[in-house]
Amino acid sequence: MLEVIYIVRHGYRSNWAVDPQTGTYSSSVRTPTGIPSDPALASYGVRQSHQLATHLLSLDPCPDILYSSPYYRCLQTLAPYVDQLAEHKGEQGVRVTIEPGLGEFYGEARFEHPSPAGLEELNKHFSHLHAEVEPTIVPAKNGESITNLHDRVAYCLDALISRADKDPQQPKAILICTHAAAIIAMGRCLTGRMPGEIGEEDFRCFTCGVSTFQRRSRNDERMESEGSEVREKWSPNQSSKIPDLGWRDGSGVQGGWQCEKDSDCSFLENGEERGWNFYMEKQRIERLEAEAAAAAETTQSKAEETAAAHSGIV
Repeated sequence: MLEVIYIVRHGYRSNWAVDPQTGTYSSSVRTPTGIPSDPALASYGVRQSHQLATHLLSLDPCPDILYSSPYYRCLQTLAPYVDQLAEHKGEQGVRVTIEPGLGEFYGEARFEHPSPAGLEELNKHFSHLHAEVEPTIVPAKNGESITNLHDRVAYCLDALISRADKDPQQPKAILICTHAAAIIAMGRCLTGRMPGEIGEEDFRCFTCGVSTFQRRSRNDERMESEGSEVREKWSPNQSSKIPDLGWRDGSGVQGGWQCEKDSDCSFLENGEERGWNFYMEKQRIERLEAEAAAAAETTQSKAEETAAAHSGIV
């Protein structure tokens, strides 16, 4: 039975930009996969990933199963650790499973957000990758509300934990590499603690920080009852309709988990860096909307001036 979940945020990355009016994404440096919102780690982030690898090798219990968001920066963050594992276990003894349900959070929009690269493309850059034929859940192409993000993450975690519990190899710990927003949502889903204010800074998510969640003790009768429950299935035909697993009342996903370490960065040379919360996302959206409104107003004024000039008024 699964006992521990380790959650890691990717390292310090390069940046990208998006035009909120057109939905056009751009990056100052070409990304390895050719997708503007799929940048590589910055050189500093690569350094962090090597420090992370050393720390992950010291974990007890050690991770038996590795999961990652399909974005390049997450797989690159795990790469030094995976390479060292391969040296110890052999090439066939290591596997990183790509799970779209652990992917980046994009807010709701009128346009479609970029999708991450597929397994064929990612195999050109990383080894030891695996993907299930049918992903657990895939984020909606037009983005998500913050509520939907939490439900998507809860649904994904529920499936991964259930899969581990049923594994005849009896894994004790899994490791997940993902993104800031997903990490905060995961902390809430696992513990069952949903704050009244969505922007509350309850769970932290520093670059390459490691959060540790220990399973709450459960009696055999309750475990058997929960294991026999029939879950409503998510359908790609209705991507924004995500089953509610009832974790918000303090129950948490799959019986609930206790946060033992919250984005631990004690092993990183510069400690905690680039923290994030949903309030910062709200401020970013408000700034983009203000900039877009100002640009639209300028365009409208120029159009009116041009029309007036052509009519002979000015």
